[in-house]
Amino acid sequence: MTQTRNKRRMLEGVVTSDKMVKTVTVLVTRTYQHPKYKKFVREQSKYHAHDENEEAKPGDRVEIMACRPLSKSKRWRLVRVVAKATQLASIDLGTEGGGDA
Repeated sequence: MTQTRNKRRMLEGVVTSDKMVKTVTVLVTRTYQHPKYKKFVREQSKYHAHDENEEAKPGDRVEIMACRPLSKSKRWRLVRVVAKATQLASIDLGTEGGGDA
């Protein structure tokens, strides 16, 4: 007997960090229209995703899928790398810092 898996939530975002073992941090940006003011709002969220083969690098555009809890913060796993990073400096990774020196 074969069972089909339920449709799982899929998101696409940019890898901001790969400093953990078998884990990447993915920045997902979504745009929606505000119900009252009708202005388009951009919202960003960071997710920790399981990267078994450690194939994603910072700046890569990746696709992640919801899964069972793998650790305290990991609820997503890497499905595939959609596009490799061409130039790290040209992509805003949402890194901290910046400002006056």
